[in-house]
Amino acid sequence: MSSVLPMALRVIMLKADGSIMVHSDAGGFKPQNWMTPPTRIEQTGDGFVVLKGSGARQERLEIRIEQIVSDSEHDLGEAARLEKDGIERDLQEALAAAPESLGEGLRLFRREYPTPIGPVDLLCAEGDGWLAVEVKRVATIDAVEQLSRYLEYIRADPGMAECRGMLVGESVKPQARTLAASRGIETATVDLAELRGLREPDLRLFVS
Repeated sequence: MSSVLPMALRVIMLKADGSIMVHSDAGGFKPQNWMTPPTRIEQTGDGFVVLKGSGARQERLEIRIEQIVSDSEHDLGEAARLEKDGIERDLQEALAAAPESLGEGLRLFRREYPTPIGPVDLLCAEGDGWLAVEVKRVATIDAVEQLSRYLEYIRADPGMAECRGMLVGESVKPQARTLAASRGIETATVDLAELRGLREPDLRLFVS
């Protein structure tokens, strides 16, 4: 499946991590086209091509440039890790202490498991497999995108190619649940008080 945008005045943003976004004056903050890392960028005679993946699953974004109105480069420095708020930190700690609450047989392998673009909150072992867990107070589609990027890097390790992903929060937005399901990512809602054993569970935990 392919689509073509007509030539027009646009802003093309290339980031150091390999992500690319194509913006216009219409549509608010959402880009008209984009590609998340890891990517490969190849220059052509009148623009460049951005490639992601390989084989039948390869994605391709071809950009033709007729005129450059402005060309600038900005060093944003080293990215600071987003600090979790108190609830997210507490949820992460409680789940790390009781990973089996997300599935029978799960064992915590490591908190803050590192990837080149930041650490995933929890990496759990399940038999011969792996589960990467991202924890949010309110899980949104941005959290799905974040976990998807982490999974790309984790699955690049041959021994972790089948690593599953799970997005966990005190609440999960319906749009996030739909997007996660389309990408094979599970979602779960949890209650911090229940995890801490302060009250009896009311069966709010579920996985889809």
